[in-house]
Amino acid sequence: MHSTLRNLFLYLLLLSPFAFTAQGREPVATANGYLYHKWHHSSGVESGYHSSANTVSTGRSNAAPVTDPYSPATTACTPIRLKCEHLPTPLGIDAVHPRFSWQLEDSRSGARQTAYQIKVATDSATLGSHPLWTSGKVNNGDLLTTYQGKALQPFTRYYWSVEIWDKDGQKTTTTQSWFETGMLQQSNWKGSWISDGDNVQLKPAGNFRKVFTATKQIKSARAYIAAAGLYELYLNGQKAGNHRLDPMYTRFDRRTLYVTYDVTSLLQSGKNAIGVMLGNGWYNHQSTAVWNFHEAPWRGRPAFCLDLRITYTDGSVETITSGKDWKTALGPIVFNSIYTAEHYDARKEQPGWNTTAFDDSKWKDVINRSAPSNHIVSQQLYPIENVEEIPAASVAHLNDSTWVYDLGRNIAGVSRIRVSGAAGTVIKLKHGEQLDKKGFVDLSNIVVHYRPTDDTDPFQTDIFILSGKGEETFMPRFNYKGFQYVEVTSSAPVTLNKDNLTGFFMHSNVPPTGHIHGSDTMINKLWWATNNAYLSNLFGYPTDCPQREKNGWTGDAQIAIETGLYNFDGITIYEKWLADHRDEQQPNGVLPSIIPTGGWGYEWGNGPDWTSTIAIIPWNIYLFYGDTTLLSDSYDNMRRYVDRITAISPNGLTTWGLGDWVPVKSKSPVEFTSSAYYYADALILAKAAKLFGKTADYTKYSALAEKIKTAFNKKYLNTDTGIYGEGVQTEQSVALYWGLVPEAMKSKVADKLAKRVAADNFHLDVGLLGTKSILNALSENGYADVAYKVAAQRTFPSWGWWIMSGATTLFENWDINASSDLSRNHIMFGEIGAWMYKGIAGIKPDEAAPGFKNILLSPGFVEGLDHFEASHESPYGKIVSSWKRNGNTITYNVAVPPNASADVFFNISPTQKIYENNKPVITQTTGKGLRYHVTAGTREFQIR
Repeated sequence: MHSTLRNLFLYLLLLSPFAFTAQGREPVATANGYLYHKWHHSSGVESGYHSSANTVSTGRSNAAPVTDPYSPATTACTPIRLKCEHLPTPLGIDAVHPRFSWQLEDSRSGARQTAYQIKVATDSATLGSHPLWTSGKVNNGDLLTTYQGKALQPFTRYYWSVEIWDKDGQKTTTTQSWFETGMLQQSNWKGSWISDGDNVQLKPAGNFRKVFTATKQIKSARAYIAAAGLYELYLNGQKAGNHRLDPMYTRFDRRTLYVTYDVTSLLQSGKNAIGVMLGNGWYNHQSTAVWNFHEAPWRGRPAFCLDLRITYTDGSVETITSGKDWKTALGPIVFNSIYTAEHYDARKEQPGWNTTAFDDSKWKDVINRSAPSNHIVSQQLYPIENVEEIPAASVAHLNDSTWVYDLGRNIAGVSRIRVSGAAGTVIKLKHGEQLDKKGFVDLSNIVVHYRPTDDTDPFQTDIFILSGKGEETFMPRFNYKGFQYVEVTSSAPVTLNKDNLTGFFMHSNVPPTGHIHGSDTMINKLWWATNNAYLSNLFGYPTDCPQREKNGWTGDAQIAIETGLYNFDGITIYEKWLADHRDEQQPNGVLPSIIPTGGWGYEWGNGPDWTSTIAIIPWNIYLFYGDTTLLSDSYDNMRRYVDRITAISPNGLTTWGLGDWVPVKSKSPVEFTSSAYYYADALILAKAAKLFGKTADYTKYSALAEKIKTAFNKKYLNTDTGIYGEGVQTEQSVALYWGLVPEAMKSKVADKLAKRVAADNFHLDVGLLGTKSILNALSENGYADVAYKVAAQRTFPSWGWWIMSGATTLFENWDINASSDLSRNHIMFGEIGAWMYKGIAGIKPDEAAPGFKNILLSPGFVEGLDHFEASHESPYGKIVSSWKRNGNTITYNVAVPPNASADVFFNISPTQKIYENNKPVITQTTGKGLRYHVTAGTREFQIR
């Protein structure tokens, strides 16, 4: 293809409203430009955040038109994809200084923003002429700023606009968006916390209802609901929103989340009914396992508080609240456990219980309860949803009463069954990841930590008792599982076929931001499986596995953070989870190994190799988004954590930690790996101190980092041989990756690493911590070909061995026949997903210009691949790094989004030359390769 045409094509790709879903499906175009499958509830109610359609609702019939922030540009340079608090048009925010961000749409070469201006108003019609606040013209290229005006008012929709000046100093068309404030202060709540009792042993879920009359014409209505436990909210029989498992899991006695819904369309003039169904969630854990969830200090019978705020067309406001005038009764959910399953007795249904026509005279009064915490804040993140519907791939009818369904892939989520049968027929649905030799579902790999007290709560087994009233449908409301297979048994004759059961892939519905495709199908399958495992373990916090534990293991999350951020827009999830860290940290700086926790994890599994999440995750959020908020919010917690390690490790080395978990064969010393993380934490803390102008801290922690590095090398580095410790893969690669190797020794240490990998027949010999470093250390030190050989292996031990064995997610153990630690949906070995972007495509953030303001591109033209392409939707737009081999020529295509730049580093042989448009490229020789700086636009290079 002619280079000009190729560049045009590549830039169209850069601006395209198409991309691939996280599950590797075909491209999906959406109104807002985000590319992901989404399960839509029929009510269409806005909740938590709202994705803009072709126009933004203004709530005013005479309002000026609002430019859609996702519509195609009508001028040469246009602000697009406006977000507030990293969400499109969020509802119910509590931030007093909300963050505004946007991108540029500008196809011109070298496109950039030279200035911007933000305006904020409560009326879109007067936004341009009489704003409540304006930033004034700010002469820089920032695409992220914060509101600095007068105090925001609660329950208010604010419109905001951005106008920019382009590379030529020309002012562009204004683009508008909006956000709504929520409570802002806890004192603005009017409702009472209510429940149906205090008995934590009571198993059936409670239903609650209230009827009220709207006497005037309704203009708008918002429901604000906080819960201790889980809930579903109904208005006049319709479910509000399409979220699942709200609110997200927190340390309930220290922070409680509330969710905001736009319920205008669900209300009517005259009588209205509100219904609330409560589930246990992590608040009232009735199942028993080794982590003692059932002994959590906050445990109680679920409760909630609700304010339904109605604005009438005459401007008056009425708030309907939860209180003693509500009624309650037990419902058909006779047992629910977030950890195990849900039991539903359809004979106990009370049709219409959440409508005005229902007779609740036999229902009892509610009781008042104290709030679970004194800190009730808005839930602002991408919610959990039924993201993808997965029909059964096959069904095996094993006997007269047993069917085994196979979804064809491993997921986190739920199944839905449609069945007809006699009243009282008991349907059991056992969910698992593997089958035994006879074809039945086998739970032995995931049930090991469950400690049931009787046989009434079988693991991952839903129980559905039929009412006998025709075809019935059941899908759990307050549970999710990890599974590929569902074994269905019936106590009485029923007829089932393949279409009677469907799976739903559930997870936090974070928009995809990355895509990878290469000539090696193994790499493509590994990327897809890694993303499946990552999403299966994202439920408002990152987990280790969706079946055996559902725990927020810190070690797994710090390993997978870059994989998550290259592939998904996860900042809102991680900001929530780091707030969980701050809630859980003890005064002495110690963090538990699982977060949130009911108390378990402060004495085992924590230490720098796991709980460095407190530093590593905020730092990576800063690198990927250029947003200092999380780093600033976590700074004191990082400092206390590092100080704690220092207090127990005065010589600069620490033995606190678990070490290289689940290694293939070679075990590195815990002191070696934990001290490397201690160094990383101290270095991040020093960098953050410098960023925030904390000069004394910068000096202190820089010196500490140097002390750790010196002690580490003195004990473990043989300067004559370039070998650390015993010279195994984890030791050599950890030292290189985390920057502990003296500059003069790097080439020798890397050489010994490459030779060690070759001696291991280019197969892995690492555990959890080594997977973070092995591929990166090789790629970053001149051995990208070696890294690729390891990554693309098909035989044991390797990632590819799992794929060859039928995996559609990542496993917990290299040995697929191991007797323990064998979850088949674990993210802890997931760094390979990030390495594909870094090691083959070469896309990295620049610490000196974070958020991909300047992109570091160092592609690895590895032997064994004919072509490779990666894209990442950065805060500035889509980055593309794509190369193709044709004989002795490599064609390398780059797309840099508007307002960004890139340093391209070519690592080629002395006999190769670099050309652009058939003209030699003049580069600068650096330690990272031949450097060439490019501005926004598309470029095509030939290496021959």
